[in-house]
Amino acid sequence: MLDRATGALAHHVFADLPELLAPGDLVVVNRSKVFPARLVGRKRGSGGAAEALLVRPHGDGTWDAMVWPGRRLRPGAVIEIASELRVEILSESGVDKGLRKVRLAGEGDVDGLVERLGHVPLPPYIARPDTAADRLRYQTVFARERGSVAAPTAGLHFTPRVLERLRERGIERAEVVLHVGPGTFRPVTVSDVREHAVAAEACTLPAETAAAIAACRARGGRVVAVGTTSVRTLESHADGAGGVRPGAGDTSLVIVPGHRFAVVDALVTNFHLPRSSLLLLVAAFADRERVLHAYEAAVREGYRFYSYGDAMLVR
Repeated sequence: MLDRATGALAHHVFADLPELLAPGDLVVVNRSKVFPARLVGRKRGSGGAAEALLVRPHGDGTWDAMVWPGRRLRPGAVIEIASELRVEILSESGVDKGLRKVRLAGEGDVDGLVERLGHVPLPPYIARPDTAADRLRYQTVFARERGSVAAPTAGLHFTPRVLERLRERGIERAEVVLHVGPGTFRPVTVSDVREHAVAAEACTLPAETAAAIAACRARGGRVVAVGTTSVRTLESHADGAGGVRPGAGDTSLVIVPGHRFAVVDALVTNFHLPRSSLLLLVAAFADRERVLHAYEAAVREGYRFYSYGDAMLVR
């Protein structure tokens, strides 16, 4: 745990979280669900290895997707995933120069085929094939709305017992949705971090969550965001008065040092990659030097980093 006011550190296990928060606080989680978005197959004609990572549906059977090998998959190319499913390359997506617009074609229920034939899109720094266990492990206990290509990993630490203890302590829970895209893995390469951009991601802040935040403010509680995706959703919907406006849309908000947080009072987050927008957000929330000090302590203590790693409470 990092006290962002003083820089003081304390070491705990995650099951201690309910005792580290106070009755009246509100924990906000991202209920987006990871789906097996990585489709691996062969290019029709040449038989060469090829794949597509589905990023965002358009609702008409077409998607924005990352494809590999990109230069060899021009419009008109087809990736054969199995006898029942294929990916047809249509055009550049028009949304992000790294994406293509593709069409899924198959026999019967295409979504069902994707669920059966797709692979869990593990982060690129996990250098192994996905396994059946990843379909359970790379998913939060509150995941319900299909759409992410990466888990909101701070939520992976929560168990039914932790959620029960939070309720018993008088700590409420509310939900948002942000469907995580591949931009979460895009490194920061610009010299001025304010110029770093990520592709827009679909997010929703339900009316009941806005009401829960208003009630939390009224009773003097803190808004505790679980993960950077929850932070970005909350801050994207800030109403300027400490509350939020409900709604659905896209966000491309990149939070860097200098950002004035309007909604979030505390944060549960994993330990992130260097030169990532996720680490920038944490540094913006808790001060760069204090975050670096906390990371140095985590390394000394042997904490695990990244998606399947340990967590830090910043309050």
